[in-house]
Amino acid sequence: MALLDVSEILLDPDFMDEGLICTRSTQTVGETGRAVAITQPTTFAGVVTSDKGDLLERFAGGERKKGSIKVHTVFPLTSGTGSITADIVTWLGRDYTVVNVDDYRHFGEGFVCAYCDLIPLKG
Repeated sequence: MALLDVSEILLDPDFMDEGLICTRSTQTVGETGRAVAITQPTTFAGVVTSDKGDLLERFAGGERKKGSIKVHTVFPLTSGTGSITADIVTWLGRDYTVVNVDDYRHFGEGFVCAYCDLIPLKG
C-alpha cells in the first residue's frame, strides 16, 4: 500500500465539487423476457478537471462537437460490469458517460479517476 493518502486532497472543500450526480442503470430480464433498465441517481462529490476538453471535429459532410472530463472521487464509478451499464455523470447540467476508470484504491482510503465523454455528440 502506498503511504500517500491522496483521498485527503479529494475531500478538501477547496477542490471538491459536491454537485455531481451519478445515474447508474442495472439491467434485468422482465416478465416479457426483454431487458428492463432500473436507474438510480446518486449525488456524490469529486474533483472535476478537463480531459481533452471540448473539441470541434470537422468532416466533409459536416462537423460535430465532443467533450470529455476526468472525475477524481472516492465514489466507486464504473464503466460497466455484468448487468450494470456505464455510469452517467451529470456535471454543470451536462451528461457524460464513464468510458474508463483507473482504480487507485491502494492510496490511503482509495479513489478512482473516471474518464467521461460528453453525451450526446452534437453535430
